[in-house]
Amino acid sequence: MKAGKGKNLKKSAYVRDENQELRKVVRGLRSFVKKCVPGTNETVNAWGIPTFERKDPFCFFMVGKNHVTFGFLFGTSLPDPEGLLEGTGKNMRHVKVHTMEDLEQKGLRNLVQAAAGLEGKAPMRGMRGK
Repeated sequence: MKAGKGKNLKKSAYVRDENQELRKVVRGLRSFVKKCVPGTNETVNAWGIPTFERKDPFCFFMVGKNHVTFGFLFGTSLPDPEGLLEGTGKNMRHVKVHTMEDLEQKGLRNLVQAAAGLEGKAPMRGMRGK
């Protein structure tokens, strides 16, 4: 897993000190995204947030105290028949992931694939990896 110019995200301070259960969720999330969208790279954006991209960034994650926020840059453009997306921003939406089982929610795989399918839409300022 590379971040920007060769930084290894496994050793990233961003997730190193989080609680053990959320570390499992982060590992599972990384694997999940890469299985959903083969050829996905993991980078770190301008704000130090782990971001998934192919040609362009399409989703990211942030670790909180009790959950991992799994965000979609153009979430308002994604079909969400299961009602998983939360948020009120102009473009971004997110799903809160508390456990490994949350990665099996109906519709989550479709959100990731749809987000990656928006490729070619100009990335939001600062979201491209370093």
